[in-house]
Amino acid sequence: MGRHLNFLFLALFVLLIWMFGGGAEPLDPDAMSNLDTGDMAWMVVSSAFVLLMTPGLAFFYGGMVNRKHIISTMLQSFVALGVVSVVWVLVGFSLCFGESCGGIIGSPMTFLAFRGVGIEPNVAFAETIPFLLFALFQMKFAIITPALITGSLAGRVRFRSYILYMVLFSVVIYPPLAHMTWHPEGLLRQAGVLDFAGGTVVHMSAGLAALAGALFLGKRQKNTSDEPANIPFVILGTGMLWFGWFGFNAGSAFGANGDAVVAFANTNIASATAMITWMFYERFMDRKMSAVGACIGAIVGLVAITPAAGFVTLGESALIGFIAALICNAAIGVAHSSSIDDTLDVFPSHGIGGMVGMIMTALFAGEVGLLHGGSWSAFGVHVAALIGVTIFAFAGAYALFLLVNLLIPMRVNLDQEERGLDKSQHGESLLN
Repeated sequence: MGRHLNFLFLALFVLLIWMFGGGAEPLDPDAMSNLDTGDMAWMVVSSAFVLLMTPGLAFFYGGMVNRKHIISTMLQSFVALGVVSVVWVLVGFSLCFGESCGGIIGSPMTFLAFRGVGIEPNVAFAETIPFLLFALFQMKFAIITPALITGSLAGRVRFRSYILYMVLFSVVIYPPLAHMTWHPEGLLRQAGVLDFAGGTVVHMSAGLAALAGALFLGKRQKNTSDEPANIPFVILGTGMLWFGWFGFNAGSAFGANGDAVVAFANTNIASATAMITWMFYERFMDRKMSAVGACIGAIVGLVAITPAAGFVTLGESALIGFIAALICNAAIGVAHSSSIDDTLDVFPSHGIGGMVGMIMTALFAGEVGLLHGGSWSAFGVHVAALIGVTIFAFAGAYALFLLVNLLIPMRVNLDQEERGLDKSQHGESLLN
């Protein structure tokens, strides 16, 4: 194994030299004249906002697990910043936004190693910002998606296996969904499916992969506490995610414009409504208004409004948050009574939340929405897309778990799980 790792390290070094080699291409003055400094400034800020979501997720997940798994759980999110960034530059971006192959996936050669991705705008994607900035903004989405999956695997996944799984997910599952949904020639986009900022691409795919992972790995040992180790971490992580989500949704307008303002406002009101709904529903059910519950409610609202953020009114966004909170709360209850051990309820929160958001988009989105005079056929397209994405994401994710497990066992040994992943996987621990 050591020799194999040395070879992989050498191969990575050579690959990086090749990736970042080559001279700059000449600029087109006419294309450069389209750049708007206000749009560029907003998109740089939005990209930074979205980047902050991944360490926010690390705090959110890390605070919810057993104390002996905190470091490992947080690192599983944080390491995506490095791994997925390199994969994205090498081939991920091209698979998502390269020349369309049948509307399903992009050609890996179009923008291989960011060739042709410079400061000139690409009018097919964003007219007033550099194409490089568009690519970097989209990279942040690709980073957080596999990080979201880790919540269902917490406490029992081998770190090396997860790294390999993250790489494969980033080139097999995420790119077809991103291409079909956001590329101008994408299959779902051409069919009329709306996803403003990633309810389908990010949250449904991650939630379904999380469900596949929970089923594949099986239950955790039940000789340790399931109580959250650090609730202030959960609150901090939620605040960072909420803050970053403004870039996630409002940044998807690709400019400092009216759509960005609408998405910004809808993002806040949907999350606020979902959080309040969650807390009062818990009290209605004669349960405590917990801090963790409030945080989960806020996240569910953010997930559900994501696909509709730029398409609906403030009142409709509040209704989306309200409905999502009730449905996801019920889904978590069902999950807890089942034999599926989704450690941090990723599927009920992100998978179901994304599905709710997709249906709500089909109901409320502008003139297309069914409740605004849209056609039943347009609504049916969204339902068909939901079913198709569900089958593809779940089956594909499960197949990747099988493949990775053949190469490196996905689950740690029972004694390693007992000692805690912090010690067994990283040689570090918060415990004295």
